[in-house]
Amino acid sequence: IMLVVAAAIKLEDGGPVFFKQERVTRDEKRFDILKFRSMIVDAEKGGYSIPATDRDPRITPIGHFIRATRIDELPQLINILKGEMSLVGPRPERPELAAEIEAEIPEFAYRLKVKGGLTGYAQIYGKYNTSAYDKLRLDLLYIEKYSLLLDIKLILMTLQIMLRKESTEGFKEEKK
Repeated sequence: IMLVVAAAIKLEDGGPVFFKQERVTRDEKRFDILKFRSMIVDAEKGGYSIPATDRDPRITPIGHFIRATRIDELPQLINILKGEMSLVGPRPERPELAAEIEAEIPEFAYRLKVKGGLTGYAQIYGKYNTSAYDKLRLDLLYIEKYSLLLDIKLILMTLQIMLRKESTEGFKEEKK
């Protein structure tokens, strides 16, 4: 699957296959998370992140498919093999976003007591556009209830939700 997706992305516009973005995990360790590139090259000019919206024109045709099926997340298996991430755990955030959220919700720092994960409660029970507070509640629930059996259950549930479109919805554009 990864080879086919990589070839499709390269053939689509000749740009890079992967997208890297700095994230923060356990003990505030920083690393570059890997994803298949789903947006046009230089979609985040200026070096700052711009959250995707519904019908975002920066998302490529292949990007729409790999986001909807969450295939764009598969390269994070490399992050897991390198020991930078866990298979299950709180989603690692960008350092600047984590600091911003922590300024409003100090408890957000508790998420950094465990290694960030590819999947977890917030990814399964929340959506891309779930509020930071609700994601935190889900992440803390996972940390409190952690067990190997729970991890296996969450991995199996992740396979099911990969096919649900509503779990990958972007932020709604506000009308002014």
